[in-house]
This record gives sequence, C-alpha cells and structure tokens, in this order.
Amino acid sequence: MLAPNIPTTGAELLETLQLSGQQDLDLQIKNWILWDRNAATVQQVVDAIKDKDWDALRARLCRRCGFGTGGIRSGMRAGFDSINDLVTIQMAQGLANYLVEMHPNVKKRETQGVIVGHDARYNGKRFSQLIAAVLLNQNFRVYLFNRMVPTPFVAFGVVHLKCLAGVAITASHNPKTDNGFKIYFDNGAPILTPHDKNLQAAMLKHQEPLASSWDLSILDDNPLLFDPFREVYSAYFEQLKTQLPFSFIETNECSQLRFIYTPLHGVGFHYVREAFYQARLKPVIPVLQQKDPDPEFPTLHFPSPLEGLGCLNLAIKKAEEEHCTIILSNDPDVDRLGVAELDPKGRWKKFNGNELGALLGWWALENYKTRTPKPNVSNCVMISTVGSSKILAAMARAEGFTFVETLVGFKWMANKALELAAIGKTVLLAFEEPIGFMFNVKVPDKDGISAAVQVATMACYLRSTRNVTLIEKLREIYDTYGYHATIVSALHYSNVDEVTAICNRMRSHEDNTMGTYPKCILNGEFEVRYVRDLTLGLDTSFPDLKPRLMISASRQLLTFTFNNGMVITFRTSSSEPKLRYYAEMFGLPEEKDWDELQDTLQRMVDAVITEFVMPP
Repeated sequence: MLAPNIPTTGAELLETLQLSGQQDLDLQIKNWILWDRNAATVQQVVDAIKDKDWDALRARLCRRCGFGTGGIRSGMRAGFDSINDLVTIQMAQGLANYLVEMHPNVKKRETQGVIVGHDARYNGKRFSQLIAAVLLNQNFRVYLFNRMVPTPFVAFGVVHLKCLAGVAITASHNPKTDNGFKIYFDNGAPILTPHDKNLQAAMLKHQEPLASSWDLSILDDNPLLFDPFREVYSAYFEQLKTQLPFSFIETNECSQLRFIYTPLHGVGFHYVREAFYQARLKPVIPVLQQKDPDPEFPTLHFPSPLEGLGCLNLAIKKAEEEHCTIILSNDPDVDRLGVAELDPKGRWKKFNGNELGALLGWWALENYKTRTPKPNVSNCVMISTVGSSKILAAMARAEGFTFVETLVGFKWMANKALELAAIGKTVLLAFEEPIGFMFNVKVPDKDGISAAVQVATMACYLRSTRNVTLIEKLREIYDTYGYHATIVSALHYSNVDEVTAICNRMRSHEDNTMGTYPKCILNGEFEVRYVRDLTLGLDTSFPDLKPRLMISASRQLLTFTFNNGMVITFRTSSSEPKLRYYAEMFGLPEEKDWDELQDTLQRMVDAVITEFVMPP
C-alpha cells in the first residue's frame, strides 16, 4: 500500500539532494518532490536520486501515460508515467476542469455529477477517494461506490443516473502491480477522440495539485456525496432480466445443467451469483481458492481468462470433481468472459473470442426473435472490430440484419452502438476477439456478467431443446454460414520505434519508396488485392482510395486483403512495444474441408510475417 503523508516539506527535502544537472529532468524531479505527498512514492524518487539512476528517473518522470483502448493503465509506483496518488489527482483535476468547461452551469454539476467505482486491486479505494475529493471541491455531485464493484456497474451507472461522466479504477486483467483509470462520458461509453485528447490536455494544463485535493476530510458528511450501490445494483439486474424472454427463463429453471465459475480472485462472484439467480439458472459452483477478491492473485501467474487453459487448472479440477462440463471465468473487473467446455473425448476446449462471437451472434438473433412480438430483423445491427472475425458479416448476409465494423476497442463499438440506437436501430450484439461482449446499450461497454448469463442460458436452451453442446452448435454455425479460420498473435520488440520502422517498411516495399506496398507472397502464389492503411489514409478497396474508418497518423494500422479472401491486419499496442496481428480466412457454407482452410491460412500468415515484416 502507498502511505499518504511525508514528515517534511518537499522544498526542505530538495535542499538535501544533489540532482542530475540535466535541466529538463531536474525540473521534473523538483515538480515530483514539491507536489507529491505520498511518503512511499517520494522515497522511491529520492532513492533513485541517491543512486544516480538518471535513466530510470527520466523514464518515470519525463514521460506520461496516454489514453489507450482501455483507458490509462500502468504500474503502481512513483512517476508521471505510472499510477499513483499524484497522477490520480492530476487526472481527476483534468477531468473536473474539462467537465466544468463543458458544463459551466453549477446546478448541472451538482445534480448530475460523476460516478466513481473501483475493483479489488491495491490502492483502488484510495484512488477513488482522491478522485471524489477533487470532484467535490469543484461542486460536483459524486456517486462513490463504497465497496468493490464490477467495471460494467460504472458504465451502467452513468446511463442510469444520467451522470456527466464516470471513472472506473481498474487495470482489468493486467498483472497485480498495475492499476488504471477507465473514463466514461455522459452517454455511458468509454471516451473517444476528441474527449481523450482534450482530457489529456486539461491534465497537463494544471499539473500541480491543489492543497484541497489531498484532503479527504471533504468526504465526511458531504451533502454532494452519495453511495449509488443499492440503486445501481437493483436497476442493473432489472435491465439484465429484460434481455431474456420468459420462455428461456422457464427453460433455465427446468434445466439440470450446472456451471463451474471462477472470478480469478476478482470481484465477480457475488454479482454473477445474483445474475444466475435472476435468470433462474442453477447456482454457480465456485472455485473456492479463487472465489474471493484478492489483489495478490495468489493462484495465478496472470489474472486473465485470455491466457489459454493455464488459468483454469483449478476450475478444471473442480469441474471434474463436480462432473460439470462447462466452465465460466471472468477477469478481475468482470468485463470479459472466458468459456470452456468438455468435449466427447474428455478434452477441455477453451473457446476463443471469435468462436464465442459466432455462438453469441447466433444466440442474440435467436433471443431477439423469441422475446420480440413482431421482430424486424432488417432493422437489427451487430457490431465487431477490424481485429475480430467477420462471422457476423456472414450471418448478416444470410439473415438480413446489418453488420458494422469499427476500429479495435469497445470505445468505438459502444459509441457506434449508441449512435445507431439513437436513430432507431436495434443493436443485438457487439463483440471483439479479446472475449468482450455487449448485449444492451444500457450497459455501453463490454460486460462479463450479462455475457455469463447469456452463455449459460444458451447452453441450457441447447441441451434442453436439442441435446446439443456449445461445441456442436459452433460446428452447426460454421456449417450454415461458412467456416471462419482465424489466427491472432503478436510480435514483441524492445521499443516502439522498432514497431514503427517495421510498419513503415511494409508501406515502403519497393525501393524504400513510401506508399508502395507488398503485392504478393510465396513467389506470386497469393496476390494482395486491397491495402488499407489507416495511418496514411489509404484504402484501395474504394474507387476514391479513401478509408471509411478514422485515420490516425499516431497509430499504426495496416490491413492486407488477398485474392483468395485471406485478410491480415497489423496494429500497434497502445501500452507495449509489440505488433499485434489478426488473420482470417473463411469458406462458403458448401466448402467443408476446414482443415485445408486452416492450413492455408497458417501457411499464408507465416509467409506474410517472413516476407512483409521480418527484415530482409
């Protein structure tokens, strides 16, 4: 834990220290020591000064975290590039000032305000209180959860309470040493450009904390401070039930299917248990060693349901003891859902995000048709990203709904969903490959609680009505709409400049001339048909060569589409020096040699990496 106070002033402390002699670095060292009031993080900077570790100090103090697809995340330690008390206050002051600029009417701020919640990570409560103190000092009504909550409760709370913004203190499935902030705007969705850039600018404009920002006594008996838990809890589960037709709830009640559940030491258990009760599913059987919130994540190397079957060892053992065939897992802040099922040969299959997207796409349409007296499929929409499978596009062509593609990240999908709902469209599902799913625009972000209930209800429905497993249903979906083979991976580098250089090499393929892209692989066996470069603003699939998705010169995003339909997208990570890639190839429904399709995709991906990415 970070201790809150130091025994001496920053100015007195600076007089005892010999700085680096590097003007820009020494300015930031002085700022840190003068501004920070946390004894632990001040001491970290002092120790580095005494050790003359100027490179480390430069890395920590001369850089800043930016807003990525999941907000701001970093390690909890001293530094402007990290998550700590000082950066928390700077973020909160920037948010408050930006909201004051947008909403100069004090009454609006006092009546609508900001909702703030945290999960089980270290310092979450402390950071949430600091944020609340800053906002109260600016006369905002503050809805501060006084207990750990799932991140989806913050998104839903913004919508339900008509807030001006929301802040979730979480690092999702990152290591235990990390924390972060996810910012929601007044529509309940994660903030988009230009708000992220404007908020960052507001943070930098007034970096020095006000003395009042450190004073948590403002939280005592403050008439603008409210705990929204009871209201949000009740309203959240009411809206969740509206997504399930009564006939499905009846099927759940009669089904004998049981589910093993692990929150991976996060906050999910009590909320998923309540969701199953509301849906009349059998109570989840928890993995006891991982049931309760624990910021140490003691049984896991990495608290993420994205990490293959490794994170499910205890869950598999529990499933075998209880003779259960389905395992559900959430990440620590309960916005993602992992699913595994026992196959007929006794092997556990962990569904990837694209496979779950296929299952839930089929299910979302089935659910809509069942719960809607006069379904209008042509008015329905499903959404996914450039880094996810296009199985929903194949479904849309066959079933008559609309498929929409966005940039990677739920901030894009959630805002697009709200935009479409505002013009009368019915948004049934938004999903992305890293096991994130959204079923209802009233929770405009990925939601692992509702996803768990939907998957469990789908499994009960399939078993009760047709005695079909999830694995078998997935094969039926591919039989109907065509098999979609996917490969998702990443290449790791030592710094971001290397990643940028590789992307520039892909767009300077001929004689190092910018704007010339690779034309084929494997000596012409497979030719590139289209190139989309959202960094430079090119899309050769359109006659005007202009992309329909947002262009950003600060982000690397390149897509190659081959003549045989294979698509591979490269994009940079917002937080690490790595190049992610997403490849997909799909067949027509009548094409049944799925192994050949997968083998061709693998051979093509290997060739693309060798010929496009690797240095000559």
